[in-house]
Amino acid sequence: MAILTVVIITFNEQRHIERCITALSPLDANIVVVDSFSTDQTAEIAEALGARVIKHAFVNQAQQFQWALDFAEISTPWVMRLDADEVIEPNLIGEILQKLPELPENVVGINIKRKHVFMGRWIRHGGRFPLVLLRIWRHGKGRIENRWMDEHIIVWGGQTVTFDHCFSDVNLNDLSFFTAKHNAYATREAIDVLNEKYRLFESDRELSSKSSSSQAARKRRFKQRVYNRMPFWLGPTVYFIYRYTIQLGFLDGVEGAIYHFLQGFWYRFLVGAKIVEFERLLVGNPDHGKRLAILEQASGLRLTPRQSATVPSATGSSAESANDVTAGRGYSPSRAAAGRKVLKSSRKANATDSRV
Repeated sequence: MAILTVVIITFNEQRHIERCITALSPLDANIVVVDSFSTDQTAEIAEALGARVIKHAFVNQAQQFQWALDFAEISTPWVMRLDADEVIEPNLIGEILQKLPELPENVVGINIKRKHVFMGRWIRHGGRFPLVLLRIWRHGKGRIENRWMDEHIIVWGGQTVTFDHCFSDVNLNDLSFFTAKHNAYATREAIDVLNEKYRLFESDRELSSKSSSSQAARKRRFKQRVYNRMPFWLGPTVYFIYRYTIQLGFLDGVEGAIYHFLQGFWYRFLVGAKIVEFERLLVGNPDHGKRLAILEQASGLRLTPRQSATVPSATGSSAESANDVTAGRGYSPSRAAAGRKVLKSSRKANATDSRV
């Protein structure tokens, strides 16, 4: 009997999904793929490899993943978060198999170290290894932060431990994909920064070392209390120089030079520039609703709650709910319970229809 469910969020990931699921096979885990209606063969490949595929419209990563936790009917005692372009390495597989069943009840979360491979090279320097992330937790003892960017799993009711071995982030797409993805990331991060300043909508802000990775919590505090208060042009400049020289990013070769400049300077500068752009649009508009509408139009993101949400039908397609249980809102147990009730009613109705 499986003790672990791995949840993977996908959209057009046919290049990565087979590699991701195949690497998981020694774990004998339940695999749930929540797909936002891919136009390639992602869903078909995942199903052929034994994954359960549920389709659900995408708002952002946090809402999509929390929706999976609330509605995918996970039955195992442990849950793992994994991206389609990430690969569990054999040493980590062995560690999970050995340690997971033996962990005491007071352990509710497990931090794992992530390698980043860029243009075929493992980026070892510039503060990029190890990145310690909470990726495995006891079912019912964790949720994902409600944020547009840099969302982490947070846990409660116990302590966390850190495993020794790693998983790898190895995206096989080209630089055009990388820059387009980070352009979208910059928009989302700019929205989070402005939300922290103007309190436009509900979201998680503080990250505790007791509830998540201590490394992630330290980075969040530094970004909020120091970096975000610097002039937008100064922060990226100082950060890149520190990362590339003091943290020895130059030792990562040509690939590292490209990566550290794009991710450590260009991306951070772009975030700052978008904050300036969006904030100028808010000048002279003190009304809360108008500010949200302006940012929604400028960013192309769905920042305000909608009146309906979707739940999976018995066939794996989507069925409409009468209540907004996820979109634009933070997590709450009562909202999740309401959503599960809608899900069960939908499945019951589908079963009744099939008997007619």
